[in-house]
Amino acid sequence: MSGHGQVKLTEINYSKDRPKAENPVKIEDLSLRDGHQSLFATRGRTEDMIPVAELMDEVGFWAVETWGGATFDTMHRFLNEDPWERIRTLKKYMKKTPFSMLLRGQNLVGYRNYADDVAEAFVERAAENGMDIFRTFDALNDYRNFETVVPVIKRTGKHFQGCICYSLTEPRLGGEVYNLRYYLDKAKALEEMGADTVCVKDMAGLMAPYDAYTLIKALKETVSVPVHLHSHFTSGMAQMTHLKAIEAGVDILDTCLAPYAFRTSHPAIEPLVMTLLGTNRDTGFDIELLARIDDLLEEQVMPKYRHLLDQHRMSVIDINVLLHQTPGGMLSNLVNQLKEMDALDKIDEVFKKLPKVRKDLGQVPLVTPTSQIVGTQTVNNVLFDTEENEYKMITDQVKGLCYGLYGKTPSPINPEVRKKALKGYPRGEEPITERPGAVLEPELEKAKAEIGDLAKDMDDLLIYALYPVTGKRFLKWKYGEEEPPPECRAKTLDQCRMEEEMAKKVLSGEMPGAAAEAALPEKSPGARRFSVSVDGERYTVDVEEVGGGPRAAAPAPEAKPAAESPVSGHAVVAPMPGMIVSHEKQAGDSVAEGEPVVVLEAMKMQNALPSPVSGTVKEIRFNPGDNVKKGAVLAVIE
Repeated sequence: MSGHGQVKLTEINYSKDRPKAENPVKIEDLSLRDGHQSLFATRGRTEDMIPVAELMDEVGFWAVETWGGATFDTMHRFLNEDPWERIRTLKKYMKKTPFSMLLRGQNLVGYRNYADDVAEAFVERAAENGMDIFRTFDALNDYRNFETVVPVIKRTGKHFQGCICYSLTEPRLGGEVYNLRYYLDKAKALEEMGADTVCVKDMAGLMAPYDAYTLIKALKETVSVPVHLHSHFTSGMAQMTHLKAIEAGVDILDTCLAPYAFRTSHPAIEPLVMTLLGTNRDTGFDIELLARIDDLLEEQVMPKYRHLLDQHRMSVIDINVLLHQTPGGMLSNLVNQLKEMDALDKIDEVFKKLPKVRKDLGQVPLVTPTSQIVGTQTVNNVLFDTEENEYKMITDQVKGLCYGLYGKTPSPINPEVRKKALKGYPRGEEPITERPGAVLEPELEKAKAEIGDLAKDMDDLLIYALYPVTGKRFLKWKYGEEEPPPECRAKTLDQCRMEEEMAKKVLSGEMPGAAAEAALPEKSPGARRFSVSVDGERYTVDVEEVGGGPRAAAPAPEAKPAAESPVSGHAVVAPMPGMIVSHEKQAGDSVAEGEPVVVLEAMKMQNALPSPVSGTVKEIRFNPGDNVKKGAVLAVIE
């Protein structure tokens, strides 16, 4: 262990009271944010974090990531939880360890750049609610998108961690775009902006161990602030990458507790603690305490989320990520969207076309939101393009990227694609060159007028401003104006165990088949519905307690069917399953052929669906927030 302190094995002990290392590696734990985001679709509930929060506070982590990324979206959209309340609740249990969040620069926690007034208010409220470290990144590494949020972070006395999104165009570090000079220049720019730490964010696990050594060593010689490495395990290299980064002098590493680690998540902390035990980079962590936390999670928490884990792969690594560079979250989005469209057989074609779309769109790093922008557009190209007509259905986000609303891309955008995307674009057909936030009108006052008294304070208002459709729906749930659907409710451990038992019975043939079910008496109001996974297949099972039970909730809202009544006229049809975001036209409005009528969200990206003819809007069939199936008639033109 040259360079890490020679020790006799008899001198090493597991106790946290062992001699302190000369230069201990600092650790940020990501279990409560990126861990469950990577493995369980960000479905982790606050109530399932509380059992281990106080113990985690005793470990000695440099920070614990508790918020940001997709949590804000998922909590209010799927879990019926107030995102702001999570920070306040966890702070009651974790009083010593700083809280970290992932902030997408001017994107905040959404999928577009928001106006400056929204960005300033959001950072102020996050700081006031208890956030300590703002891990700030921009999907294009365009730091003009930091100019609004960083002064607020500094003004509130919080820690500004500036991130560089790590990406490649070659198998290893180098090439015309993502070379060593690129990363060193970005790091210097962050330090000049006042970054308290600089983080290299390797979101797809692309960083090879020897490239990590080269890069971290050069960064340590270039900037004076601590250097932090964030590398996902997806490709299987991250643990080796960590060790080479440690040799190069990295200050802080990201890991997860073992139950939240590996696959598309991050390396586990426990093996690293043992690897560095007794060296001059020893973390100083108590391995027995970590084992206690892991046992609690395995017994009380993880059984609730096992059904969300990808069971189709035997391997915990995916070497294909080195070929298509698709981060785990983006990959699951692509697979789910193709499944819903009965087009999963097209996945290989999507991977084949993805590098071309990425190149057309300026060789952007594949991280939220650009990963979704590139991925969704690739799916659209595979499903809807013809030999004569490429980029037939361009998402609103691609149009915004081509206009410059996300910032400057690392390489120029294909001029033909840009021209097609910006044809008839409402903001103009010539792209901007200034900071994106500079061209965005203030949004808060408009949002306040729209939401009215339903938003009781600034935190509520920001939920709506960031997510107008789903945010408004959540606020109605929060204040009792609407009943949240059953699928938003938390499950108890007993319910999850009941589901496991039912899964075993389905697998063994003990559960009644369709013929037997038809002979059963009508379900009582006490019947409860469970969704069960068996060998990767999903089953819906109704269960009744003997003697009745709690009154059944209303059935979960399903996607609207393809056509509810005959169409007299020309139909605007959903080309894919999704959620109605807004209507550009209302019944009675005149519309020109090709003019947008309905905006449909799919894979978190928006598609403005055009009128097939010139005429008058006869009928609008769905409301904002409605989920619709592929082929649903959304509007009728005559």
